[in-house]
Parts: sequence; structure tokens; C-alpha cells
Amino acid sequence: MSTPPFLTLPAGVRRTFVETSRGAFAALEALPGSGVAERLPALLVPGYTGSKEDFIAILQTLAASGRRVVAVDMRGQHETPGAGEDPGAYALPALGADVSALLEALGPEPAHLVGHSFGGLVTREAVLSDRVPPASYTLMSSGPGAVTGQAADKARALKDSIPLLGMEQIWELSIGPDAVARGVSPEVLDFLRRRTLGNCPVGLMTMARELMTAHDRVDDLAKHARDTGLRTLVLYGEDDDVWDPREQAAMAERLDSAKVVIPGAAHSPAVDAPETTASALIDFWNQTERCGRPC
Repeated sequence: MSTPPFLTLPAGVRRTFVETSRGAFAALEALPGSGVAERLPALLVPGYTGSKEDFIAILQTLAASGRRVVAVDMRGQHETPGAGEDPGAYALPALGADVSALLEALGPEPAHLVGHSFGGLVTREAVLSDRVPPASYTLMSSGPGAVTGQAADKARALKDSIPLLGMEQIWELSIGPDAVARGVSPEVLDFLRRRTLGNCPVGLMTMARELMTAHDRVDDLAKHARDTGLRTLVLYGEDDDVWDPREQAAMAERLDSAKVVIPGAAHSPAVDAPETTASALIDFWNQTERCGRPC
């Protein structure tokens, strides 16, 4: 679970909801200082147990490049309402359809799409559906398919614990004490508690299952990018401990995509190295807009 470095919103960033054909999604929206967006917008999608707040540290910088930037909570995450007890509403195809609806709502111009961690698997579904083509696509600290090793063990443990203990007890027995041991400030600790308890339990269990069983669809994505001219970027921290950096580098080669490795960052580059991460995204987006599709 990533920890936002601060929770006070920077200037030009506001809390809002994005209304779509599939419902309303809680969001953080950043606009250029002038209030006028001269470049294409961007949509940022968080990972499992994450939220829009994971992108706080980069929103202002991204918007200053002349674009509207929107980070969202996925369905059932934190402040976005869930869809009841139907597990199918939180499976990859449904979450991908949500992302397509968000891209559509940000239109009429295409938006740059970024998926962090599990959000990469979700956004990949949206891209492959080709319902609403993005301007570009970035996989941030994501992988070709299911997580393995310690990351899979953690997801499985949470999934199995939810029906037995409930989220309140899981926070009190595990997540909360772990955060305290890491020296998390009281302000952030309070936020993490609210975020944890705000998540839909059925959503968390279903997303965990998807995270542990997702198929490798890199070849499908590579073909789609070739056929449509979609520019892709694989961006990750040099010390990522969820998907091995070597696995992500191999994915970039299979995609024939641009690749950026963020020094000094682990699984959450937007938290660990915000300026470097924002600069890499801006460079990629600006180059895409200069070249057009294909480039």
C-alpha cells in the first residue's frame, strides 16, 4: 500500500466527481494556473488498495504543462461508490469499461492514460476494447499478468481475511500497526484508515483474485499498438518489489515501447520520486502530441 507524502491539496487541485455513462467517480482534478488547458488531458488510474491520492505529488506539475489532469478512485475504492455485492462489477472487464467511460467523459479530445500497478491491468482492458482510444498509454509499475511471490501472498492473505475478520479488524490487527511501525504521521495514518475502511469488501476480494489470476496480454497489446499507432510507455522504479524490474523491462521490449526507470523509486514512483516521474510523463506526452499517431 503506497502512502501519499502529504494530503493537503496543492494549488490548482480540487476534489470533484466525474460523471460518466457508468456512474460518478471520485476524482482529484488539476488545471493549469491560467485555467486554460492547451494540451490534451490525462487520466490517472491507481492500483489495488490505492486511490487517487497516490498521485497528489505529481498533479500540479503535470497540470502546469498545460493540461487538465484527473486522478480517480476506481469503482468501490475509497470515495467512489461501489456496485453492491456483485463480484462481476469489480472484475477486469467491468473496471476496464469504467475507464473507457471516464475517457469518454474527459473528451471530446483523447486523453493520455496512465495505469499504476493493478490499474495497469485495468486500463489495459480499456485500451484493448478500443471503445475510446487514448492519446497515449503508460503502464506505471505494472506487469504482463498476475503478480507472483510475496505480492501474491499479500493479496491472497487480504482476500482470505476479509470474510473472516472484516476491514475494521484487519486495520486494527495488521494494516494500522504496520503503518505505525513505518513511522507514518498521524495525518496520513488517519487518511489510510479512512481509505481502508472506505473500500468495498467485495471489490477488494474480487480485485485480489483478478490480480492473482490475470492473463499475460502483452502480445495482444503489442498488436493493438502496432495496428492503431498507439504510443506506449513502460515506467517503473528501479527497486520495484511487486513486479520484478526485469519483468517490466522485458514487457517494454515485447511492446516495442518507450521505457523509463525511475532512480530511487520502488513500486510507487509518483510518491517516491514525484518530480522525476512527472517529468518523464510530460516528456512522453509532449512527444506524442508533437508526433501524432502513428509516430
